[in-house]
Amino acid sequence: MSGGVVHVVGAGLAGLSAAVALAGSGCRVMLYEAGPAAGGRCRSYFDRELGCRIDNGNHMLLSGNHATMAYLETIGARNTLAGPGGAFFPFVDLSTGERWTVAPNEGRIPWWVLAKARGVKGARLADFLALLKLRGARGDEDVASVLGGAGVLYRRLLEPLAIAALNTKPDVALARLLRAVVEETLMRGGAACHPLVPRVGLSESFVDPALAWLSARGATLHTGQRITALDLEGSAVRGLATGGETVTVAPGDAVVLAVPPWVAGGLLPGLAVPDRFEAIVNVHYRVAAPPGSAAIVGLVGGLAEWVFTKEGVVSITISAANHLADMPADELARRCWVDTSRALGAEGDMPPFRVVKEKRATFAATASQERRRPEIRMVHDNLVLAGDWTATGLPATIEGAIRSGRTAAGVLQQAGVLE
Repeated sequence: MSGGVVHVVGAGLAGLSAAVALAGSGCRVMLYEAGPAAGGRCRSYFDRELGCRIDNGNHMLLSGNHATMAYLETIGARNTLAGPGGAFFPFVDLSTGERWTVAPNEGRIPWWVLAKARGVKGARLADFLALLKLRGARGDEDVASVLGGAGVLYRRLLEPLAIAALNTKPDVALARLLRAVVEETLMRGGAACHPLVPRVGLSESFVDPALAWLSARGATLHTGQRITALDLEGSAVRGLATGGETVTVAPGDAVVLAVPPWVAGGLLPGLAVPDRFEAIVNVHYRVAAPPGSAAIVGLVGGLAEWVFTKEGVVSITISAANHLADMPADELARRCWVDTSRALGAEGDMPPFRVVKEKRATFAATASQERRRPEIRMVHDNLVLAGDWTATGLPATIEGAIRSGRTAAGVLQQAGVLE
C-alpha cells in the first residue's frame, strides 16, 4: 500500500497485531503506548523482590488459536512456545486427591471419551453427550444452565475451562462465547488442543520479537505517550493530543484505536463499550518445582484453577476473581500455596512470592456486556477500533486481541483510507 502513516494508539497485543498486519502490507506505522513498555496485559518484567523475571499474568495458548499462531510465525517467534507435544492436561481434584490426565486424540472423531486413561476420571459417556448442547447456544443462555447437567465432566473439566476462557462465573457467563472457543479447539480434535506456553516469558514471545520485526520495517514506538483527546476536523481525526503537544494526523493518515474500553469510551463520547469487568489474580512463587512436575496442572476444588511451572518459578492463576481482589496479598499467597504444594507434591514452608492483581483484566463475559461490544469498524472517516473487547465473537483472550488487530488492519485496507 502507499499513502500516509497509520497511527496505532495502544501497544498491547491488539495494537501490535494491527501494526504487524499493516507494516506487512507496506504501511508506515507509528505506535503510541501510555505505559513505559509495550505489551499491555501480556508482558514480562524483572521483579526485584523475587530476583527473577516473571510474567504479569499466566496465559496458556492452544494450537488451535490460529490467529495467534499466524502472528507468531510472522514475527519469527513461533518456536518461543513450548508444550508437551500433544493434547495433555494433567488435573488434580484437591478435595479427593484424585488425579487424571485429559488427552484428546489428534483427529476430529473423539474416541478418547471412551478411553478411561484419556478422559476425566468419573465422567460418563452421557456427560460428554451433554457437551453437544453447547452447539445450540445462540441466545443469552449462561454456561451453567446449558452444561450444568454434564455431571462429573462439568465439575472436573467444563467448569474450569469456562472460568479460564471467559474469566466469568459460569452462572452468568455467556454460553455462546464458550461455544466459540470450544468449536475452534476441543471440537476440532486434539491437534487443535496442544497446550503452549512461552519458554521464557510473554514479552520474549509476543512483544519483543514484534517490536524488532516492526522496527526493521520502519515502524516507531513511542512509550509514555498517553493520548488524551482526538482532534476532529469534520468527520476525520486530524490530531492526537498527548497532554503536552498534539501529533498531527495528516490527510491520508489513519488511526487504529487499540486501547482499553474505558479509555476508548472517554476518547469517543457516545461509543458503547463494556463497563463491567472481572479480575484475575496471579501468584508467583520463587521456588523450583519438584522434578517431573508438569508445565501446566489443572486444579479442581481449590482456590486457583491452574498451576504453571517454569525454571525457578511456580505460578498460579485465579480467574473470575472479583471476590478476591481486595484480599491481602500475604493471605492470598498462603491460601494458594496450600493448593499449589498439594498439586505438585512440594514440601517446605511457603517460598517468597509476588501477587499480581489485574482488577480490570477482562470485560465480564455476560449477555449484557456482550451487547456493549462495538463492531470493528470505521468510527470516523480515518479511525478504526481494535481490542479484545470489540465484537470478535470470542471472549477477551490473546486470540481475540490478536484477531481484532488483524481485522482492524483489514477494515482500513478495505476502506481505502491510505490509498
